[in-house]
Amino acid sequence: MPGVTLSRWTMSYFFAALSALIAGEMLMLAGFGYPAAGLRAPETLVLVHVIAIGWLSLLMCGALFQFAPVLIARRLYSDTLPLPALLLLLAGLGLLLAGFLQLSGRLADLPSLLPAAGVVLSAGFMLVLWNLGCTLWPARPLPLPARFVATGLISLALTVAFGVIFALVLGQQTSSDPMLAIAGAALPLHVAAGIGGWLTLTAIGVSYRLLAMFMLAPELDGTRPKLVLALAGAALAVVVTIGLGAILNGASLFIPLLAGSLLGLTSLALYGADILHLYRARKRRTIELNSRMAIYALASLAAAIVLAIGLTILGRLEDGIGAVVFVLVFGWLSGLGLAKLYKIVAFLTWLECYGPVLGKMAAPRVQDLVVETRARKWFRLYFLAVWSGTAILLTGQTTVFRIAAALMLAATIGIVSELVRIRLLSDVASRSAGPAAVPRPHLLLSRPTSI
Repeated sequence: MPGVTLSRWTMSYFFAALSALIAGEMLMLAGFGYPAAGLRAPETLVLVHVIAIGWLSLLMCGALFQFAPVLIARRLYSDTLPLPALLLLLAGLGLLLAGFLQLSGRLADLPSLLPAAGVVLSAGFMLVLWNLGCTLWPARPLPLPARFVATGLISLALTVAFGVIFALVLGQQTSSDPMLAIAGAALPLHVAAGIGGWLTLTAIGVSYRLLAMFMLAPELDGTRPKLVLALAGAALAVVVTIGLGAILNGASLFIPLLAGSLLGLTSLALYGADILHLYRARKRRTIELNSRMAIYALASLAAAIVLAIGLTILGRLEDGIGAVVFVLVFGWLSGLGLAKLYKIVAFLTWLECYGPVLGKMAAPRVQDLVVETRARKWFRLYFLAVWSGTAILLTGQTTVFRIAAALMLAATIGIVSELVRIRLLSDVASRSAGPAAVPRPHLLLSRPTSI
């Protein structure tokens, strides 16, 4: 990774994201939002956006500020813009949550805060898109993982555009017939662009590179991964463009959603085959904890697909869609994010502390910064809680679900404690050769060390 430097603000994004995940799990434990409330209830919208923006989007943005340059072996366009982007995103998220609380009657409803939330969030995401776009654009033609990221960024722009329309309509700031039509029927398009495009496609692109790098497996750049991207891009194009046309013409979304689903499922099946190949072709025979837990996340993705197909066949998809989204968001996306964070935080901390002194002193290995036997139980508890919660949601036992939420919260706090120990070099075997010999890193910031 010559010429790439550590992103100064990536750890800050990770801290904010993990704080949002814990907050979301606390809301579920308290019975706030789904499943105690309906899927479209304002309380559920609060919970959804704490997870989608506060946890997953901030996690992805922080990771991309570090790894988008790695994918193309270039420096990040600006290491200054991530800070104002983070502040705008946090402020916009706060305004958005307050706006939803206004809709629920928990806050005074005049004036609505939703339009302001749309403006501030859009400004934050525009800084993210500008910074990453200016980083990727000069590197054309992009390597395959970076093309996944680029497609994910386009999906993010679409997701934000739909969100602004929803905010303007719910905030009663527009009477435009097209906008009213979109706000009334485009929620599936918003979800498809956000979860399917921005979060899943970006996660797939980054996972191709990180799994290969951390398992010492050959990078994939053949026909199959290119087909994964082509089919996924086609799925998004069909859902968003044809779906939008259907909405504006008063037609049903059934055909574009069905076509997009079939294309997306085919893409994910090919992606699964690629990941299976990476695990089989790896040179590192002993799989580290992050790669083992990634298998659990991929199993959650497969479970979500099987569950969605089964519920569709039984004619119960509408009743069980909450369970499908739950295992997709917390099992696949969140599970993969937590698993990779465990390695990423150790990897970046090692680079920051020991990269500059390699050859000058005895340096520990990256694995010396972690204690996998201690962390393993928290990851297993997390996935067990997610899978149990999914089963409980299918049975409609909303009270029992709070037990699963409590277990998720306990496991997440356990994982975060491990990340803090990594960052503080608490488990380096030899204290004299570790923290005593190198500056202890700041918990939330990274020194701009060259890699």
